[in-house]
Amino acid sequence: MHSDLDGYDRKILALLQEDASLSSAQIAEQVGLSQSPCWRRIQRMKEEGIIRGQVTLLDRKKIGLNTQIFAEIKLNAHGRSNFTEFTEAIRGFPEVLECYVLMGSVDFLLRIVTADIEAYERFFFEKLSMVPGIQEVNSIVALSEIKSTTSLPVLR
Repeated sequence: MHSDLDGYDRKILALLQEDASLSSAQIAEQVGLSQSPCWRRIQRMKEEGIIRGQVTLLDRKKIGLNTQIFAEIKLNAHGRSNFTEFTEAIRGFPEVLECYVLMGSVDFLLRIVTADIEAYERFFFEKLSMVPGIQEVNSIVALSEIKSTTSLPVLR
């Protein structure tokens, strides 16, 4: 973790991760600071890129995205040489929420959400399988979600 973060910064970050709509006055009260120094700390962490943005989290199932797939992607030799082309294609697919470069027998891991298996099948055949350089895709369907969080463990 960033070495310049003190206990107040960590508490502020923990609160913001749970509810980004809190005002600086509400945060200040909960961490034991006055409003102005608290606001300055938040602004500094935004400027330093520690706080990258503030978003609204949606319940994917309540908006009809009931299926979550993890796809392991293996590229062929040509695909590996065109890494940028592959990553740009993946970034253009709104169904892909996360993409990680891996070490080992698989090159990438994707987290994909769709309405159902049929929608994933369409995504697979119409979009994913059309990306040049893909040698193999292993799709794993998540049956249920045990833990899902966006909160990083900032408090020690």
